[in-house]
Amino acid sequence: MELFIQQLINGLTTGSIYALVAIGYTMVYGIIRLINFAHGEVMMFGAYFAFIFAYMMPFELPFIAIIIISMTFAALMGMLIERIAYKKLRTAPRISALITAIGMSLFLQNLAQLIFGATPKVMHPLVSTEPVVVFGFDISRLTIITIGLSIFFMIVLTLFVHKTKPGKAMRAVSQDKEAAILMGINTNKIISLTFAIGSALGALGGVFYAMQYSNIGPTLGVMPGLKAFIAAVFGGIGNIGGAMLGGYLIGIIETMVKAYISSKWVDAIVFGLLIVILLFKPSGLLGKNVKEKV
Repeated sequence: MELFIQQLINGLTTGSIYALVAIGYTMVYGIIRLINFAHGEVMMFGAYFAFIFAYMMPFELPFIAIIIISMTFAALMGMLIERIAYKKLRTAPRISALITAIGMSLFLQNLAQLIFGATPKVMHPLVSTEPVVVFGFDISRLTIITIGLSIFFMIVLTLFVHKTKPGKAMRAVSQDKEAAILMGINTNKIISLTFAIGSALGALGGVFYAMQYSNIGPTLGVMPGLKAFIAAVFGGIGNIGGAMLGGYLIGIIETMVKAYISSKWVDAIVFGLLIVILLFKPSGLLGKNVKEKV
């Protein structure tokens, strides 16, 4: 039982990271009905930003400052990606948008390799890893901070979307873009804001992922980005709560497979889960079937 609880905690840690990244996927899809497949690379750059400000500055910054700066740079990067790659593709055929998204993903990977080199950087935890006893279980401080900060930012995002004027505008654009325009909402600003918030949360996930696995490379965002996408589909693409739920479930499933079956089967089971979801519940656990007019 103790081993199961420990693995559950590990699953929640991994799931917190997937949930943060999945929110970026689901927010962008909810607004413009496109999948930002370069989102994993934004996650990767977020980890690099943290590495730069943690190890390459002539002065020492506190952990929270590194997090905020990394998220800010990633938000600006997300807005730039939207302006360059997606703005002109909102009304383009979806295959064109898909090709552009994949092209942007490959471009960012190669850009990171050009800037930082192909050799992975060692990313030591920026906080103490000393264990803390919680309900009789030894849990590392990094695990507590990962889960705690992830939940905190998810709550802040939920309150922002439901309680603030920009958040309500985001929901309006998501539900009916044409009606939102008629109501005087600047959809371009709302879409840029959506990319900024999603990218910032993706960067936070990238920082925690890099600290958990102690390295950063140009391809860091590929596999966790894909799994976060599966989490978004699992929970219901376009639904923020669904992305959070999907992230936690994928993290727990992945950890339990590693612990009780074999690490060799993790990716096969996770991607097999995507196939099952698309076959039997393509709208996801919390998603709704929406009929499109043609």
